Amino acid sequence: MELSDLRVFLRVLDSGSLSSAARTIGWPKSSVSRSLNRLESDVGAALLDRSGRRVKVTDAGLALQPHAASLLAAAEDAQASIDSTAGLLRGSLKVNLPFALAAILLAPMLADFLKHYPDLDLVLDVDNRRVDLAAEEVDIALRIGPLPSSELVARHLAIMALWTCASPSYLADRGTPSEPSELVNHRLLSRINQPACWRYASPKGDAIEINVTPRTVIPDVAAMLPALVNGCGIGRLPDFLAAPAVMDGSLARLFANYGAERVDLHALYTNRKTLPAKAGIFINAVAAYLSGLRKQLNIEP
Repeated sequence: MELSDLRVFLRVLDSGSLSSAARTIGWPKSSVSRSLNRLESDVGAALLDRSGRRVKVTDAGLALQPHAASLLAAAEDAQASIDSTAGLLRGSLKVNLPFALAAILLAPMLADFLKHYPDLDLVLDVDNRRVDLAAEEVDIALRIGPLPSSELVARHLAIMALWTCASPSYLADRGTPSEPSELVNHRLLSRINQPACWRYASPKGDAIEINVTPRTVIPDVAAMLPALVNGCGIGRLPDFLAAPAVMDGSLARLFANYGAERVDLHALYTNRKTLPAKAGIFINAVAAYLSGLRKQLNIEP
């Protein structure tokens, strides 16, 4: 059995059809069909019923599926172990992450990282939706905020405070709120199109919850930044994104004497006994870059 044929077999099972698998892999459908035929010839049994629009897995296919996944994982781990021993990183690493993280955090660090590991092929899968790591062959996903219950392994990378910000021009026109309760008198920007709760801690440490109804909805914080700078209203941005604009004066931070709500940044990967060296080194590089960036921007941890 060829590992490439096993990989195609699993991809067809994940996608439900030869056509979908071919599009995902980037092969002609005929090549996918030949790969399956070769695998079925090797094992001496039909693995898939391809008579309908969607393939159906046979009993033999069901029996092979977990072993195929284990064999591919073992092969990847073996190669990663060899590469780690030799001090090499090679092959492909696919990282899924939202646009704001890709544009603001990762893009500046990539040149230096790739200089150290020139044999590594890096694929940034930039998407604000949450993807199925196994089905889409994602090695690492970076996520901001609470994590849903899953079998994925999570490594904590950073804590980010949500700074409440507005442009000086907006505040000059509409007035500057002195405490969170005054936000109800302003035009608020949010990532979600529904009423939300913005949380703060008073200077005395008391919890404050402000129910807000956004007037402008922008799902991505990287796109919200220029809207705030141009005077669209008041919104909340992660500290790493807001700090440069606050430092250069294009944004003003409100309620700096109040504790801001915080969110966590995690790296997620599939629940495997060993983390491939290339994935572990990339995660370590991201963590180190974030730590250095916080010091550079003078952001408290």
